[in-house]
Amino acid sequence: MNRSGIGYDIHRLVEGRKLILGGVEIPHSKGLDGHSDADVLSHSIADALLGAVGERDIGHHFPNSDQSIRGISSLEILKRVAEILAGQNAAIVNVDSTLIAEAPKIGPYLPKIRANIAAALNIPIERIGVKATTNEMLGAIGRGEGIAAMAVAGVDVK
Repeated sequence: MNRSGIGYDIHRLVEGRKLILGGVEIPHSKGLDGHSDADVLSHSIADALLGAVGERDIGHHFPNSDQSIRGISSLEILKRVAEILAGQNAAIVNVDSTLIAEAPKIGPYLPKIRANIAAALNIPIERIGVKATTNEMLGAIGRGEGIAAMAVAGVDVK
């Protein structure tokens, strides 16, 4: 049976944090605030995958009250989500995602981001789509206060 899921995440940009997107550290004056590395792209993908198999969101599986995972790499979260899916006999077919940010420019980092996500999910890179857009200077994202990401995922459940 083919199933799909959607995911969304947004985090505030703050001083004193590294900016991590798709497991890549991107030079920027601010980073995303969160319990983990706050990688909104990986988080939205994790939620899309979990949703495709009817699981609860990453906040349930990786709660911010769990100090043992403080600062966890979101690529590790993706690996663990892939294990959850495998345990349900679900194979990841594809992922498509969009980052929404005014800055920095993401284009130069997309090949490495795609490779990281593919490796974490153990699927071919050709099955990973990552795009970036701005919010046309509208709202909190447009003012550079945060970064958001959306994702859809397809899975095949045996």
